[in-house]
Amino acid sequence: MLNQTSVTEFLLLGVTDIQVLQPVLFGVFLAIYIVNVAGNGAILMVVISDSRLHSPMYFFLGNLSCLDICYSTVTLPKMLQNFLSTHKTISFLGCISQLHFFHFLGSTEAMLLAVMAFDRFVAICKPLHYTLIMNHQVCIQMAVTIWITGFFHALLHSIMTSRLNFCGSNHIHHFFCDVKPLLELACGNTDLNEWLLHSVTGTIAMGPFSLTLLSYFYIIIYLFFKTHSCSMLHKALSTCASHFMVVVLFYAPVVFTYIRPASGSSVDQERIIAIMYTVITPVLNPLIYTLRNKEVEGALRRAIRRRL
Repeated sequence: MLNQTSVTEFLLLGVTDIQVLQPVLFGVFLAIYIVNVAGNGAILMVVISDSRLHSPMYFFLGNLSCLDICYSTVTLPKMLQNFLSTHKTISFLGCISQLHFFHFLGSTEAMLLAVMAFDRFVAICKPLHYTLIMNHQVCIQMAVTIWITGFFHALLHSIMTSRLNFCGSNHIHHFFCDVKPLLELACGNTDLNEWLLHSVTGTIAMGPFSLTLLSYFYIIIYLFFKTHSCSMLHKALSTCASHFMVVVLFYAPVVFTYIRPASGSSVDQERIIAIMYTVITPVLNPLIYTLRNKEVEGALRRAIRRRL
């Protein structure tokens, strides 16, 4: 798997090279990481422990919270370490491992959001068949399938990237190892890697996104033509609003980074967008679901009362 290369480690240049900002950014990102782990961990805990939340919707929400914790953990601890260290290197194997888990968890989350949209479609448009279609076994099979698919999608990128030759600069203009910054450092032909990045990753991202939009399209059509009660319409749309906000927050920066043409995008733009989907989005997800979902909010209150 490892390449024939003269580079044994990479230097992560990080978010900024302004030294006076490093301690400040360390405090900010540490606080965000703690809130992320605490918020998503709390949702995961109540989904597992509260029997009222033992339904397909909250089963997938628990998967999302687990993914968000792991997703940030792939990049943030190393970023925090580099804020306080003058030795900002990462080994070649460590870099490829970070790349692998980043794409593994990211692609899994993209597919999970599509499954969650399908769950809402069945719940709203096929309520009488919901328990039959979205039974426990089907939910487990869906979850296992998307986690395995995400793993092998990432494995493809990690293997192909590790086989490249890196004979020049080892300075990565980013705060973590990703395919695009590594391709810029590679010696030789990278056409196949770039094709895989845009076609395979594009399919993994836009395929679930299209299915998500299709699910919501059918939900909206169904509600407007089949539901004559304003209260039922408001309740159904409110149920979907949280998930749709998460979808927008996740896909907007992903499309900017991986789908649109690379020309015209600066290094600073790439870093800011990366912070959006690796740091900001995971910490906003629990806030969105607890503020807009009374069942999750109620479960959290019951869990707090039991511990007091």
